[in-house]
Amino acid sequence: MVLTGTLPVLSNASHLTGYMYQHGIRIFDYAKFAEPYREQLKANAQKLAEESGIAIEFIRSNSVRKESLIEAKLKERGSHQGLVHILSVMEGCTTYKPWHDKVTHKTFLKYDQGKCLTYYFYFIDELLGLCYVRVPTWLPFKLQIYLNGHSWLSNELTKKKIACTMADNAFITIDNWEKAQQISDNLSIEKLHKKLDGFAAKFCPVHEIFKQQYHWSIMQCEYATDIVFKKQEELKPLYEQLIANAIHTVKPENIVTFFGKKLHGKYEGELGNQYHVRIEGSRIKHSMNKSSIKMYDKFGHILRIETTTNDVTFFKHYREVIHRDGTSSQKEASMKKNVYSLKPLREILASSNGRYLEFISAIEDHTIGHKKLEKVTENKTEESRNYKGFNFFSKSDKQVLLTLTRGEFNIYGFRSKDLGKYVDHTKSQLSRLFKRLRVHGLIKKAGKAYKYYLTKLGKEVINCGQKVINMVIIPQLAKAA
Repeated sequence: MVLTGTLPVLSNASHLTGYMYQHGIRIFDYAKFAEPYREQLKANAQKLAEESGIAIEFIRSNSVRKESLIEAKLKERGSHQGLVHILSVMEGCTTYKPWHDKVTHKTFLKYDQGKCLTYYFYFIDELLGLCYVRVPTWLPFKLQIYLNGHSWLSNELTKKKIACTMADNAFITIDNWEKAQQISDNLSIEKLHKKLDGFAAKFCPVHEIFKQQYHWSIMQCEYATDIVFKKQEELKPLYEQLIANAIHTVKPENIVTFFGKKLHGKYEGELGNQYHVRIEGSRIKHSMNKSSIKMYDKFGHILRIETTTNDVTFFKHYREVIHRDGTSSQKEASMKKNVYSLKPLREILASSNGRYLEFISAIEDHTIGHKKLEKVTENKTEESRNYKGFNFFSKSDKQVLLTLTRGEFNIYGFRSKDLGKYVDHTKSQLSRLFKRLRVHGLIKKAGKAYKYYLTKLGKEVINCGQKVINMVIIPQLAKAA
């Protein structure tokens, strides 16, 4: 994950303008005001380098990969705790510039874009493993901290004497998988917050001058679900089938469902699939706005499903909402960006991975899927009444079955009137249709509510039937033409 730290008094142009007026500092002396802090940060970086016996390395070219430099340093020094390396580079940053409005005759700071010397402190922490802190040397000193949960989990397993083997950022073996998952689900946000404050104090001590504490927000977060195979030969053929099926079968309405959302007619954001061939292997990515779900293999042993978001407000959950009049209520609202949203965010991202796994599991099993498809197409008799099977080549049956797979139905369920919006049936026809769907085991009633959901069998046979039509029959007929 990547977290950002901001100082309230510096993170907003109007706040900093007020601070300068309050302390009798001229707005047009902004550069003179900021320069001593830059020098203090440069001196702090030099001090930390000397204490650790390393030299600060300045990167002049944008083509240099920081990760490659750090990998080389780790091979040279080993994986013991402490400062690994310090990189410096000129990078773009959001800053401010003085401005005088000739109409209002007010002088203030306004946002600007510039470049400043930026430090990257790479270190191995006893709790979080390998991390880096990005420190710009110019106001407003917005920090960026990277950490990997796999490193943290590895340290926790070692403390609890649970043996494990890692390759890169993945676990190949763990003696107690169930216990490892329990530990992973219970990351202490309070301990993490304390660590972040400690990093800020060490690598960017100028914030103490302003008597401010950093506010920590989630910039990017990834949550991976790994399925570990004992043998490479077991994963390889399965993965090739999964990739091929996902490319042809996953539609925009499915992608929306993975994220637990509805697809509205007014939606204008990015939505689609991408397929990439990498050095490590192939990968498929399904995107919606600033969130995505990826499927790829690692080292031929692990099938990884990974949900990533660059904007946590994309997701909603039930939380306390404070209203303008000071009252509060529990309601569904966009997730806050602060670091304490990590716990509910983990649950949401894990659910996205679960829905994706359920989807690809339904479309993968050819033999069982075909048998169940045949079972659903046969006529059935119940209480002396006949109910014909479903024909995937019938226009009316196909319309009904595809409508049942809509994202909002999968999440919220559906009633007779909901289905009636998409199929041309009378009330009596809808009633018999629901009975027919239940007799063939395609839908089920949710408890005492008058809502229905697709059964596991329903999802499997519909996906399987569509796959046969779209990936076999239609392409073959097109060739014949």
